[in-house]
Amino acid sequence: MKIAIIGTGNVGGALATQWSKKGHTIYLGVQDLANFKGKNLLENENTSVLTIQEAVQKSEVVLIATPPAAIFEIIDKIGEVSGKIIIDATNSVMKSPEPYKTVYHCLADKTNAEIVKCFNTTGFENMLNPVYEGHGIDMFMAGDSEKAKSVAKLLALDCGFGSCMDFGNSDKVELLEKFALSWINLAIMQGHGRNMAIKVVRR
Repeated sequence: MKIAIIGTGNVGGALATQWSKKGHTIYLGVQDLANFKGKNLLENENTSVLTIQEAVQKSEVVLIATPPAAIFEIIDKIGEVSGKIIIDATNSVMKSPEPYKTVYHCLADKTNAEIVKCFNTTGFENMLNPVYEGHGIDMFMAGDSEKAKSVAKLLALDCGFGSCMDFGNSDKVELLEKFALSWINLAIMQGHGRNMAIKVVRR
C-alpha cells in the first residue's frame, strides 16, 4: 500500500518503520521539507518525504499521529480525501480538538474519507516490538467504516500484533481513547513502565 504518515514523532515513526519493512510505500507528510522530526526515517526502505498535501494525494491510506489540535490545519492542507482511508492514531487525553470530542469526530464531520480509530492504545515501544514471550499483543480499532477497519487490521498484523480487535462503531471511539488512558495510567502514572501491554485471553 501507499501510506502517508502525518506526524513523524514516536508513534508515526514506529509505524512508518514497521510498515516499510513489510514493503509498503511510505510518504512522510511534513510542513517543512528541510526541517522535520524523524529525519532518520528516511533511512528506511520505501520511504520519502513530501509536503502534507502531496503525501496524502499519492496515498491510499493516511495515518494521523499528531497532537489533536493540529487536525484543523491538517484538514486545510490535505486536499480532497473522498474514499481514502484515514487512520486516527491520536488521543484527546490532555486537549480535545474543540468543539469536537476527538479527531475522529472532526474528520467524520469535515471529510468524506473512510475513517478508523486505531494504533492509539499502547506506547510506541510496543508498536516497534509487539511480541511478548513469543506472542503478539492486541491492537484495537473503532469506527463506522468496515473498509477502513479491514485495512487497519491488515496493517496491525503487518506490525506483528496478534490481532486487531473491533471495539465497536463510532460511538465507541471515546471509550477506545479512555482505554488508551488506562494503559497510560498503568505504564506511567502507576509506574509499571512502558514495556507492558494488554492481551485479551479466552478460556
